[in-house]
Amino acid sequence: MSDYETVSADVEHEDEIPADHPRYQDLLTRHRIEKGVEKGITHLQGMHAEGRGSAFDYLLGEETIPSADAAERAAAAHLLLADHPVLSINGNVAALVPAEMVELADVVDADLEVNLFNRTPERLEAIADHLRGHGADEVKGLEADARIPNLDHQRAKVDEDGIYAADVVLVPLEDGDRAEALEEMGKTEIVIDLNPLSRSPRVADVPIVDNIVRAVPNTTAHARNLADASEAELEVIVEEFDRERALEAAEERIRTGL
Repeated sequence: MSDYETVSADVEHEDEIPADHPRYQDLLTRHRIEKGVEKGITHLQGMHAEGRGSAFDYLLGEETIPSADAAERAAAAHLLLADHPVLSINGNVAALVPAEMVELADVVDADLEVNLFNRTPERLEAIADHLRGHGADEVKGLEADARIPNLDHQRAKVDEDGIYAADVVLVPLEDGDRAEALEEMGKTEIVIDLNPLSRSPRVADVPIVDNIVRAVPNTTAHARNLADASEAELEVIVEEFDRERALEAAEERIRTGL
């Protein structure tokens, strides 16, 4: 079977995708994005974004490279040290890892907040309901009673007691301009992005160059392992993480395969 073969287009449920398919993970994410569009969770533009990410993941070998794992461990330490951590959710995130984001939020005691570029009341409610269906008790982002400064589009709208007040924000699959605006607010920013050259990971305190379907569960696993660590131990992990080296290692893997 060629790496480029696909499965039948009439797959209705992800369980129908054969787990031994050489492109299983890629097919799984594509299927979830397609279903997200059907449910009104994911915008059509999200399908293009997923395609770009899929290409970078292929070049990374569709695996979590060591530098990404180190970033996920540092992210877990940041979230555990935070006074008010928030996990930002857009349409693709809701479609790809809803239960995983709910679990991470539970482990690190973080808020979940919906934040959308293509923002409509219908999409907000659909995503909030989707997260609740995967175990979320509370979902922020519906009030939008505050704005991120120096940002004009819809993603400037946030909850005052959510992203606006957060000290640490996880922003997976993020637009570069919002990532820059959050940095200007002085927030510690964790970004999940498969392209190490894009603006978002380059302004992040912790750039995780990994597929979100691996990155979120890995970060959760690290957080569980670090749950009993002292504040001093967590701070050492944060201090020892080298963001520049993480970006360089990801770029090297993509360019050389090494």
